[in-house]
Amino acid sequence: MSSFNNQAETNRLIIRPLQKSDYMNWLEQFKSRKPSQHNYDKGNIDMSECTEEWFDNLVEQHQSLAEDDTAYVFGVFDKEQGTHLGMIDFSTFERGEFQWGRIGYTIHNQHWRKGFAKEAVTAALQIAFKELDYHRIEAHINVDNIPSINLADSVGMEFECTRKGFIYEFGDWTDNLIYYLNAKD
Repeated sequence: MSSFNNQAETNRLIIRPLQKSDYMNWLEQFKSRKPSQHNYDKGNIDMSECTEEWFDNLVEQHQSLAEDDTAYVFGVFDKEQGTHLGMIDFSTFERGEFQWGRIGYTIHNQHWRKGFAKEAVTAALQIAFKELDYHRIEAHINVDNIPSINLADSVGMEFECTRKGFIYEFGDWTDNLIYYLNAKD
């Protein structure tokens, strides 16, 4: 992939790569986050190291990851106001005969319960299948992350299995539920 400029639009959202001009909008939404709502919500985050120069480097890093087909990171923006609502990313696990990747998603907690996550993930999956040429996308979800499980279900992902001791986090190897969606033929 030589140029990372894929995007999608829905009735309310634009899903696109971050641009350097997004800095103030991006920063303001991180600073406006509510306190943590559950174990998998970071809530308020210290953004003191996130200078404009730091952000410019982040945008360049995202572009480089996309050019290497390692990862694709998208900002989720409100179409009407332009507000940065969150992020969606795809990581490439294997190409060749697999065309296999993983999805990650987050919406800033001050924008929850408005249907943005479902709308954004649904649109981003179309980018993954139609433009990034993935055949299979997986979501790796902590076994007690009910909001993420509900989101995966709501966008048509299917539960496949529980991978035991799959990821090292919280000081231990933890289990993850694997949800997947294959491209339609």
